[in-house]
Amino acid sequence: MVAVTVEALVKRFGETIAVNNVTFTAESRKFVTLLGPSGCGKTTVLRSIAGVEEPEGGTIMVGETVVFSKNAGIMVPPEKRGMGMVYQTYALWPHLTVFENIAYPLKVRKLPKQEVKKRVLDVVELVRLTGLEQRLVPNLSGGQQQRVALARAIVYNPEVLLLDEPLSNLDAPLREDMRVELKSLMRKINVTSIYVTHDRTEALSMSDQIIVMGNGEIQAMGTPQDLLEDPPNSYAGMLLGGMSVVDGKVVDAREAATEVEMAGGMLLCKGNSDLKQGQAVKVLIRGPRVRVHKTRRTGSNVFPALIESITNAGLFMEYKLKLDNHVIKILRDPLEETLSEGEEVFIEIPSNACVLVRE
Repeated sequence: MVAVTVEALVKRFGETIAVNNVTFTAESRKFVTLLGPSGCGKTTVLRSIAGVEEPEGGTIMVGETVVFSKNAGIMVPPEKRGMGMVYQTYALWPHLTVFENIAYPLKVRKLPKQEVKKRVLDVVELVRLTGLEQRLVPNLSGGQQQRVALARAIVYNPEVLLLDEPLSNLDAPLREDMRVELKSLMRKINVTSIYVTHDRTEALSMSDQIIVMGNGEIQAMGTPQDLLEDPPNSYAGMLLGGMSVVDGKVVDAREAATEVEMAGGMLLCKGNSDLKQGQAVKVLIRGPRVRVHKTRRTGSNVFPALIESITNAGLFMEYKLKLDNHVIKILRDPLEETLSEGEEVFIEIPSNACVLVRE
């Protein structure tokens, strides 16, 4: 397999800059996810790699081969880039059977009939569709259609697999099941994969590397664990970790701990020697680690707050609490002490529940 290298990619639609100077490498055999909200440029990057969009600037390489270069005037057509593509809508032919849909890329390449049959049956078994080869696509479930689209994309052994939100059309329980199946399949075929999604659970559970995008630019990049434990900015913390953000100012920065003045009082976080006294910071707060008390507790990192709303989210209760002019989201076990909307409480923010960033 090969790596995919994107350098200084720029794509415009009229006066709008959809992708602005994007640079990254998807290492060989790794699963890389482009994560971000609608309109952030992630799908445009994917389509540029596939060759169905022609950027206004930059370079794209597959291994040592340049497939796009604005300066060199290179624009290799999609069918010659050695990539498989799985679309959000699956793009299957409803009048063809499962076998015929999967076989199509091989027939286009004019492979011998027996080789086509062998490859299709092998990949049908891999994606667990055995016995459905002669069924028409409209007679399949959503999960089965998604597996057909995957099978069609990998049947000719592409060097790179591109996936554009392939699970977004499935209902929630099926999406969870298919996430596990897709991760297992990626390990089996061991191909370089670039995956687009707006779902942070998909990104965190499946990726070797996550690229967080916003406003057409890369906002953060790293492994799921690194980005969760040490987000480089508030955008990444909120998008990937579901963190709440509170404005603060550094009072004392020591190696052991950093003291920050924020709404409601002083907060002690883990040490950060890069910060300076008097510096404005954003305090990222991990809601699941915050504790809520009905009465004031002694010690540091305890603040008065008002319960603004309570939502039953099934496995947990989601509380939104007002801390001065900021809202903090907290998750609690439904079996914990009952609280009410409008109730005044005290929140305890452990030092491992807060991260300080400059923006």
